Amino acid sequence: MNDRHLSTQFDAELSGISTRVLEMGGMVESQVARAVHALVNFSAEIASEVLATEERVNQTEVEIDLDLSTIIARRQPTARDLRLLIAISKTIANLERVGDEAARIARTVQRLVNSGVSSRLRLPVNDLAYEAELAVSQLRKALDAFARLDVERAVEVLKKDDLIDQEFEGLLRKLITFMMEDPRTISSSIDLVFVAKAIERVGDHAKNLAEQIIYIVKGMDVRHNPVGMVEDLVR
Repeated sequence: MNDRHLSTQFDAELSGISTRVLEMGGMVESQVARAVHALVNFSAEIASEVLATEERVNQTEVEIDLDLSTIIARRQPTARDLRLLIAISKTIANLERVGDEAARIARTVQRLVNSGVSSRLRLPVNDLAYEAELAVSQLRKALDAFARLDVERAVEVLKKDDLIDQEFEGLLRKLITFMMEDPRTISSSIDLVFVAKAIERVGDHAKNLAEQIIYIVKGMDVRHNPVGMVEDLVR
């Protein structure tokens, strides 16, 4: 078997794994969107569907991890190929955690439905939906950047991360006000604080994905650097 044939096989294996990562990304993106839909509509049924998806996400992560280990052992890749495999391993770990956050939101929805929800919480719930829209958009952009190995798009994700953080802080202030004005909403408001935090974490994981794309393409670890410095580094 000649080197060219081996290289072609290796490229096909890498392409196959990248495709599965994107499929996993689509799964968790939908999972988050469905979890928020369950919250906005206070639907325990949709929340149960989200929780049922969690097992598929976890199994997909395990399967891709096994494939990565097999490729590394068999092919002993170097340079950019090795960076890609390492980054994929970190990427699927982040995607699995996005699925965990979606499941956390779904369990909160079930708890809210079972305990009864005050109509006063409709406004913060709508604000949560907006925060989730920002987070899902970030995740979608990060996955698109991964599919294209597009550093420029990855940097865009990093630049917009602060928007979700600001929305989270605004929601906290609003929920604290609700609890102070009506102590009967304290339990439900605390649940919504955890939902807001889960959504904010989805945005964090999208940012982590963007950083891995830069690592794949540029070979630079840009974690914990200000976004302005990252822009200068990737030019």
